[in-house]
Amino acid sequence: MMAAVVSIDLGSGPDAGFLALFSLGPAFACVTGSIRRALLVGVVALLLCLGTSWHDHLLATHRSMVAMLSVTGATAAAALAATIRRRYERELANMRSVAEAAQRVLLRPVPLRAGRMRIAVSYTSADASARIGGDLYEVVPTPHGTRVIVGDVQGKGLQAVETAAVVLGAFRESAPDAKDLEEVGERLERALNRRLSGEEFVTAVLAEIDDDHTMTLLNYGHPAPLLLRSNGAVEFAEPALTAPPLGLAILGPEGPVAHQVDLGPGDQMLFYTDGVTEARNTARSFYPLADRAFLLDQEDPDEALETLREDLVTHTGGPLHDDAAMLLLRYRGEPGSLGG
Repeated sequence: MMAAVVSIDLGSGPDAGFLALFSLGPAFACVTGSIRRALLVGVVALLLCLGTSWHDHLLATHRSMVAMLSVTGATAAAALAATIRRRYERELANMRSVAEAAQRVLLRPVPLRAGRMRIAVSYTSADASARIGGDLYEVVPTPHGTRVIVGDVQGKGLQAVETAAVVLGAFRESAPDAKDLEEVGERLERALNRRLSGEEFVTAVLAEIDDDHTMTLLNYGHPAPLLLRSNGAVEFAEPALTAPPLGLAILGPEGPVAHQVDLGPGDQMLFYTDGVTEARNTARSFYPLADRAFLLDQEDPDEALETLREDLVTHTGGPLHDDAAMLLLRYRGEPGSLGG
C-alpha cells in the first residue's frame, strides 16, 4: 500500500498532496499484526514520508510536517489497537479453554462398546468459539441394560448449557438404579421442574438396550431415531403417541408410552438432534437424513459417523446454524461382519 502511495506521488508531482496517505500503512498493520509489526510499519511509513518529502522539495514545509504527524499519530493508534486486540485474543483463547474443559466434564466420552453394541458419537456446536451448546447425550451401562439419552435444550448460550448439565446430572444419577425408563424420565422431569421456569423445555429420547438386544424407547417430543437395517432398509422409530418434552409435563398430555425395536446383527440406530434434520442448504432445503443413511454403511462406526457429519456440513455450504449431535449404536455381528 505504501509502495503504491510512493509511486502515485512520484508520478503526480509535489502538488498532488498524497503524503498523508502513508498513515494508512500502520493503520492497517494493526488489524492482524503484532504491536512490533505495527511500530515497524509505522517507522517505515515515516521514513518513506521523509524521503518523498525530500524528493518533492517539501521537507520542513507545513504539508510535510502535517503528513509526518499523521503517520506518527496513526502509528501510536495502531500500536494501541494491536495491544487491545491481542488482549482480547488472549481472553478469547482462555474462554475457549474453559469451554473445552466444560465440554469434557459435561459431555464425557461415551463407552465404545456395550455388550455387542458398538457406539460412536459426533457433536458439532453452532457456536464455533464456544465449541459447546445445548445438545446432550450420554450412555450408561446398568444392571438393567445399557441406557442412553440424546436430547436438545430449548434455546442457546450459557442458560442452555446449564440446563443440559441438569439433565445429564439427573440421568447419570437415576439411570443405574431406576427400575425402568419411565422412572428415569420421571426423575428427569422432577429435576427440570426445580430448574426451569416459564416455557423452557428439553426434547429427549431415552433408550434401554437389553441383553437380547431389544431396544426400548421413550420419546419426549424429540425427532424419532433412524433405524438402518443390515439389508439396507431405512425407517424411523416413531412413537405410537406424541408426548410433550421434558419440563412441559404439567401441560399434558400424559408422558410417552414405551415402544420396542428388535435389533439384528448389523442393524444400526442413529439418535440425533434437530440441528441435523433442520439444517438447510442455499436452496432452503432440509438435510435428507433418510436418503443419506447409506453413508453409515462402513466398517468403522466412527468413520461412518464422521462421513455423515461432513456430508451434513457440505449440505449447508458453511457453518451450521444449530448444534448437531449424533449418536450411533450398531449391533455387532459375528467377527468379520459389519462393525464386528
